[in-house]
Amino acid sequence: MTRNKGSIVFGTSGYSFDDWEGEFYPPGLPKGKRLDFYKDHFEAVEVNSTYYRIPHPAVFYNMAKKVGDGFEFIIKTHRSFTHDRKDLDSKSREYNEAIRPVVDSGKFHGYMAQFPYSFRFSPANLDYILNAKEFFREAPIFVEFRHNSWDRAEVYEALQKNELGFCSVDEPSLSGLFPPIVKATTGIGYIRFHGRNAANWWGGQGDRYDYLYSKEELSEWKNKIDKLRSQTDKIYLFFNNCHLGQAVRNARMLMEMTQMDLSE
Repeated sequence: MTRNKGSIVFGTSGYSFDDWEGEFYPPGLPKGKRLDFYKDHFEAVEVNSTYYRIPHPAVFYNMAKKVGDGFEFIIKTHRSFTHDRKDLDSKSREYNEAIRPVVDSGKFHGYMAQFPYSFRFSPANLDYILNAKEFFREAPIFVEFRHNSWDRAEVYEALQKNELGFCSVDEPSLSGLFPPIVKATTGIGYIRFHGRNAANWWGGQGDRYDYLYSKEELSEWKNKIDKLRSQTDKIYLFFNNCHLGQAVRNARMLMEMTQMDLSE
């Protein structure tokens, strides 16, 4: 029996950027109206600001009110879990309290846990990740690795066994960075496009995410995405190359390229 192909949900990693004005948002659009505008163009957003600061619950209450029932939020975990790895009990309680309005609205669809390049594979570090559900219980957890030491069968097997999602990435082809492997460890696929700005990736003077994909570069992903669709019920595609609205341009480009596939 042939499995039906999963759906694709497009979005960007964040939406409230001043340099998107004139590139995506109409000039003069109030900051408080950005999500109102964004929701008319995309079905989901990946909220990354929670990595830096845990907001008051009222922030997410107002965000949830602005979008319809079909809109989906993926919210990045706070750095206390992925980078600092301390104060987890108190910080996870504060974090989960903050996102509660989105959870209660039914629009929360997952946590994004992006671990840093310095976080290398070890049995102890793998156990740390597998323990994530102790702190994050509301929805699927998607794990992104930056260091290629995590590219091993035992990691994928452990994620699958513990029902933790794997996040595929597109990023510069630099030594040590995680390769563009497309794989799902649950029924939901997840891909983040970071751009290929190799010159600025390692602490350059510019924005490491300042990159505009060409149509040819995105075409490299079409067959990978189609294969992943045959293995999953849904795929999230988020563009993190947010400088000057390039994420929007590339998301729209890939949406057009996959439109014919989605009609199959």
